[in-house]
Amino acid sequence: MERSAEAATADLAESPTSQGSYARTTTGPATGTERILAEVLADVVRVERVPVDSDFFTDLGADSLVMARFCARVRKRADLPSVSMKDIYRNPTIRSLAAALADAAPIPAEPAPAESAPSAPIEAAALASRLRYILCAALQLLIFLGYTYLTALVITLGYEWISTGPGVIDMYLRSVLFGGASFFGLCLLPILAKWMLIGRWKPQRIRIWSLAYVRFWIARTLVRSNPLVLFVGSPLYVLYLRALGAKVGRGVAIFSRNVPVCTDLLTIGDGTVIRKDSFFTCYRAHAGEIQTGAVTLGKDVVVGEKTVLDINTSLGDGAQLGHASALHAGQAVPGGERWHGSPAQKTEADFQAVDPTGCGTLRRVVYTAVQLLIVLVVGLPLAAGGGIMLLAEVPQIAALLGPELAFTSWTFYRDALVASIVLFFGAVLTSLLLVIPIPRVLNLAIKPDKVYCLYGFHYWVHRVIARITNLRFFTHLLGDSSYIVYYLSRLGYNLYPVAQTGSNFGLEVKHDNPYLSRVGSGTIVADGLSIINADYSSTSFRVSRTSIGSRNFLGNYIAYPSQGKTGDNCLLATKVMVPIDGYVREGVGLLGSPSFEIPRSVQRDSNLDLNSPAELRRRLAAKNKHNALTIGLSLLAQWIFIFWATLLAAAAIDLYQSFGPLVIVLTSVLTVLFGIGYFVLVERAASAFRALQPRYCSIYEPYFWWHERYWKLSMQPPRILDGTPFRSLAWRLLGVQIGTRVFDDGCIIMEKTMVTIGDDCALNAGSIIQCHSQEDGAFKSDRITIGSGCAIGIGALVHYGVTMGEGSVLAPDSFLMKGEEIPQRARWGGNPAREIRDGFVRDDRGAA
Repeated sequence: MERSAEAATADLAESPTSQGSYARTTTGPATGTERILAEVLADVVRVERVPVDSDFFTDLGADSLVMARFCARVRKRADLPSVSMKDIYRNPTIRSLAAALADAAPIPAEPAPAESAPSAPIEAAALASRLRYILCAALQLLIFLGYTYLTALVITLGYEWISTGPGVIDMYLRSVLFGGASFFGLCLLPILAKWMLIGRWKPQRIRIWSLAYVRFWIARTLVRSNPLVLFVGSPLYVLYLRALGAKVGRGVAIFSRNVPVCTDLLTIGDGTVIRKDSFFTCYRAHAGEIQTGAVTLGKDVVVGEKTVLDINTSLGDGAQLGHASALHAGQAVPGGERWHGSPAQKTEADFQAVDPTGCGTLRRVVYTAVQLLIVLVVGLPLAAGGGIMLLAEVPQIAALLGPELAFTSWTFYRDALVASIVLFFGAVLTSLLLVIPIPRVLNLAIKPDKVYCLYGFHYWVHRVIARITNLRFFTHLLGDSSYIVYYLSRLGYNLYPVAQTGSNFGLEVKHDNPYLSRVGSGTIVADGLSIINADYSSTSFRVSRTSIGSRNFLGNYIAYPSQGKTGDNCLLATKVMVPIDGYVREGVGLLGSPSFEIPRSVQRDSNLDLNSPAELRRRLAAKNKHNALTIGLSLLAQWIFIFWATLLAAAAIDLYQSFGPLVIVLTSVLTVLFGIGYFVLVERAASAFRALQPRYCSIYEPYFWWHERYWKLSMQPPRILDGTPFRSLAWRLLGVQIGTRVFDDGCIIMEKTMVTIGDDCALNAGSIIQCHSQEDGAFKSDRITIGSGCAIGIGALVHYGVTMGEGSVLAPDSFLMKGEEIPQRARWGGNPAREIRDGFVRDDRGAA
């Protein structure tokens, strides 16, 4: 059952479905375009002839990968117009496709301002030299070490001052003072650094790896690491953005944790609300440069979840941008209009689902003050004073502070072993015990469909429920196995009756309220599902039930709103925008943003279904055993790292009297280095130290179970490496064939050894390179090749089997479908992505 995607495409010619369709349909081509298209498709699927009236999917049994290769072949022909995957789904026969291409006419795009025009492909003059690249890395390393030393010095001074307190009360008061001073220092440092290093941000281009870029990197890193970022969804976070220079009006509510960096270029009018997981960074990486530009939002604007606002974009007063949508550079939404899609277009759907209520200044001030008091009077003193009392009261730890070195004794390692076991497994068990009952009790205070004011008791309860029940550790540990449904059910999800597949949910799933989340029987969910149970205005919120139908398949990175109009037996493709208006879709597939209908499934994938319930039970039992071992290996790998970290911490305490703050710096560096090296070793061992190969198989085949183990034991480089040459080094250690001077601002790469990235590429924040797909019971994977000088926009996703030519650009929030081939120096964008050229964009018919 293990075959490459190319072999599966070749086998299409021999499938029973295809042979039967040829016997039924013999219509020949009537035009030259039909003849050429039929010849190209016949060559792709390796058959002698393709009838022009045969449906690509139902008659020929083709899938999107086969048709993507067909589109790529057509685009290489000078005698044929360009064809996109959207054209294929809207016109699923040679005859209808030829007619649509003949009728299509160019439609000019809305002109963009000159400053937002796309940059030219990378030129040699825009590229940094190897020496500049190395010097940038050295400077970034020195800055990291200096910041770590400063932090260590403050920690040691605070420890010595608090520990000399004569009593518990005095130690508590000193902890409050030290914790408060440290907190305000950490909050003020990024603000001061931004104003001293940058001043006011303005539209400009900063060459990557230059000294100007180092200043940009310092400001960006500090701004994102400010403790005030933890207060997203609070008025305190809005005050933080104002302190950084952003022009933010009154009554603005921001719920996205993606922190804007070039804040002087950000304007947000009164009463605007920005939902979670949205990007509005006011910069992007492209063509060897950091390009900064304005993002302007008027009054009472609504920005939906999982949206991307590129530089030089705007929404007028009262405008709305829907979920899973994007504004590309130069796009402007007029006041009062509603837009959705990627790139966005006008719609009649209403994304303001909850009415505003009274929420005055006093309520905001009191809520902010209570938040600060909890942190300064409870949280920080417990962390500081409690840690010091632990050092003094636990004999094994107190002995480390003595004059004699303890790490030369075997008891040092025994105590570290015991401590790591207690810390890791105790924390896992405690978290599991807390995550189930506490949110359930708190949820009694929240009533579905009732509108509550922001910044009050009910809002606090709602935020606590969301934060506690979205612990990523447990979903990552139990996902891709039968055990995830039991965890989610205990958490509050309504999954009854469960039709166990062994892969009901992937490694990542989140929600606003688990008790209002329902997923129907037999539904399979890939990674990245975000269930939207809560709707917000700038003054109010409401939680509602969100129901996903039965026998669905949900691809990766889908935001599913409570108003979603899909029912049973649907396929929701990766990054699809779930419709919230119109009729309820059932028995169909949905692709794109805005979404359109595609076939629910193809015949060739159904050939992987098991023959009988008895066979399913046997395979499922074998998969469960394999997944249980995988979960055990994941726990073991994480505990070993905690053991090593415990050893380093104990050694630092033991050597503190001799070396002071320097030992803390050394411990921090060694922890980072060991963490990267260790998890690289774990991931490479999970793949048997071999490169992954393209596969096409059932999820009940042993290869897929092994691939699931690889996912669970794999790692992404730590965020501290974002924007540095060290991130490319980490990718290289993990198996990515990556060139030099690659700028990576936080890209996610799943199957590392199947990815090739050329020199001088730009991988923007939130971008994803994914070499696999799971559709119902079928698993498919293939390689991805990204040529030198390419740029992948913020939030964009590159699917398996893709080739990007040198110097090509993928626009923000785009979905580059499996099997696509982007020519050299071409610009593509959209969901699904298609070519953008000569000032024209393609319309819904696929016209250029």
